[in-house]
Amino acid sequence: MPHQQRRRFIAASALAAMCSVVPKASKAASRNGTIALALKSITDPFTSTMIDAARAFQKHSPYPFDLVVHGTATETDVEGQIRIVENLIAQRVSAIVLAPTHSTALIPAVSENIRRGIITLTIDNPLAPDTSNVDGIRIPFVGPDNLRGAKLIGNYLAQRLHGGDHVGIVEGVPSDRNAQQRTTGFTDEMKAAHVEIVAVEAGDWEYAKGKRAAAAILARKPEIRALLCGNDNMAMGAVDAVRDARKKGSVLITGYNNSDAIKPLLKNGSVLASVDQFAAKQAVYGIDVALQAILQQRRQEDLSAFIETPVALVTRGNA
Repeated sequence: MPHQQRRRFIAASALAAMCSVVPKASKAASRNGTIALALKSITDPFTSTMIDAARAFQKHSPYPFDLVVHGTATETDVEGQIRIVENLIAQRVSAIVLAPTHSTALIPAVSENIRRGIITLTIDNPLAPDTSNVDGIRIPFVGPDNLRGAKLIGNYLAQRLHGGDHVGIVEGVPSDRNAQQRTTGFTDEMKAAHVEIVAVEAGDWEYAKGKRAAAAILARKPEIRALLCGNDNMAMGAVDAVRDARKKGSVLITGYNNSDAIKPLLKNGSVLASVDQFAAKQAVYGIDVALQAILQQRRQEDLSAFIETPVALVTRGNA
């Protein structure tokens, strides 16, 4: 079966399994090793979707393996995630699928794990591009083209603006590679439409911080016509900030993730659009890459640097 077709088959099977009643994994699972899923905020809906998909995939995999799941307390708990990655050596895991809380701070811990023979790759947020081959060690990324996703939503928004309009950006953690890519994509599309970005504020992926960032932009730049938000948590914060500023209906808001919580806001028009980056598929694809590396006894340097997962624009019409 061709590589891409196989990936689609695996993802579809695992996602369908999430709605099924299935038996628990057998004790024989350890014969194919243990894969660790090391994620960001364990309570975030995006993370929860990844965990559910990973567990469904494990239960239905034709190649049994053990799965351990770890997550941080918050989106920005870098030290906590570093400790998680370092501790996975002691747990003797075979592979780590990591959603990094920081695109550079995790590199030393990840590199040490790889030197210890633990297959390691990233999902959701890639490590910094100049570290894709640190000390001869490749750290692959299995996930979406965030730049392309941001351009999709930026272009959709631009069609509803006019040249000379002012907009603001509420971005994620500025050091995160995915936040940088989304901000770049938003910026490229606004420039192409001759729309001026007059403010960029970090919301660190969180509702409360996103609300504060949006409120700060609105206070400084009351003339803005739109807020482009790096994820749905921050977009929901922006919705409330716009309401509090009594600008509902005059400021367009976009999100990113297509979370369940954003869907009612898409339907009632509070949010113009979001981007689905298919959290479940990212987790499943990442674990499958790790599992196949274990089964085929592949080395870290044998893995592809980038395995792309899909993105799709979500609007009121298709929410």
